Amino acid sequence: MPELHFPWIECSILLPLVGAAWVWMLRDRERALTHAIFFCLATLLLTLGECADFLWMETFEAHDHWAFFRWVIPPDVLVIDELSAFQLPLASLIHLVVVSSTLRTKTRTFSLESTLVSQSLLLAIFSCRASWALVALLIVSTIPPYMELRRRRQCTRIYCLHMATFAALLLVGYGWLSIADRSGSSVLVPGAMLTVAALLRSGVFPLHLWMTDVFNKASLGTAILNTTPLVGAYAVMRLVLPIAPSWALQSIAVLSLVTAVYAAAMALIQVDARRMFCFLLLSQSSLVLVGLELVTPIGLTGALCLWLSVAMSMTGFGITLRSVEARLSRISLASFHGLYSQMPILAGFFLLTGLASIGFPATVGFVGMELLIEGAVEVYPLVGTLVVVATALCGITVLQTYFRIFTGVDNRSSISMKARPAERFAVLLLTLLLLGGGLYPQPGISSRYHAAKELTRIRGEISGKSPTPVTTVAQQEGLNPET
Repeated sequence: MPELHFPWIECSILLPLVGAAWVWMLRDRERALTHAIFFCLATLLLTLGECADFLWMETFEAHDHWAFFRWVIPPDVLVIDELSAFQLPLASLIHLVVVSSTLRTKTRTFSLESTLVSQSLLLAIFSCRASWALVALLIVSTIPPYMELRRRRQCTRIYCLHMATFAALLLVGYGWLSIADRSGSSVLVPGAMLTVAALLRSGVFPLHLWMTDVFNKASLGTAILNTTPLVGAYAVMRLVLPIAPSWALQSIAVLSLVTAVYAAAMALIQVDARRMFCFLLLSQSSLVLVGLELVTPIGLTGALCLWLSVAMSMTGFGITLRSVEARLSRISLASFHGLYSQMPILAGFFLLTGLASIGFPATVGFVGMELLIEGAVEVYPLVGTLVVVATALCGITVLQTYFRIFTGVDNRSSISMKARPAERFAVLLLTLLLLGGGLYPQPGISSRYHAAKELTRIRGEISGKSPTPVTTVAQQEGLNPET
């Protein structure tokens, strides 16, 4: 396997852990916040260097050069490939904008140490190719939210029940699969266990209660960090897609589609802004799963593009909501708040990120949504129609929420409601990426198309079937994203 020119992978995973230990030793929480932002920024630069080094090599996968822990961790465990190359800097970016937009008054309720540990675990998950290590990391990553719920003295029953089931299904399913004959029907039961575990982590209906519970009881920052990177979709790609038969993938697609429409309808009627955001995220993340399970070149490319745009835009939508909530407490959507005149920058960013999440033209999500609908209609016309229905409901929800929060009678406050410099930095950074990716999408689309081709080829090799002639199909339909 080719080697990178620097141990980017291990350095990017270890640096947040060092940062967590460093921040924990600081008693001044304002200084701790500044230092945490520095560690998040340094980690983002490392993952950007890792992605640039990998793209320069023009290969499908690579691992670290001069790996520090090669005597403990086999070299094929931590790997960067075309699927994870963009997920790594995106995960670092999400942590940077969430930490940098944290108000100093909230540093005692938002654990910076736990956030940095979660960042390290997330980067390790997205860098992990070995199934046994991925299973272990997915289970360990459920601990930081649990610790926060305990620290806030909230009931953890629903979260523990779901995550214990998730861990048990992963362990039993993977253990069973490792001793089963993969060429026969004996993989159906362990494969089904892994599928249910991945769907539970993704919050697919009716296994979504843990997500609404986390958004209701944990800090909004922690809830955003543990849901917007779409770790469940990554588990589907690594653990389920290579072994699942076609009928199982179609069943998952149907469940994901039902979840997308159901969550979009639920988001429309919520009177609590956090619950609205949770159901909106559930709907959009389920659309990503719909595309992943279609296993057509266009549908898979659209899903991979939509994965990046949903993670980016929903993070921006979430931190805007978090900034408003930090000044007003929990936001009710039962009345109009009239906040536009006091926070015009946040209002504009709220509308931009909300529309970007549903694939509005000139934003990063437009091409991904277009490819997803095109791929879905190509296979199942009804699926494409329901994807449009779910997207339309999400669009109505975004506009309705914007009008509820920012329009109406001006409710002037005695304190300043303007965005702080750190919040403006996070807003400006995400705005540039959302609009830049929408106006110049070709590099990202081409990369995701290569990843879709490789995933289709690997699935064909494992299942013993000839890989789908993706280039031919795409060219015949005139939909080749490379051109």
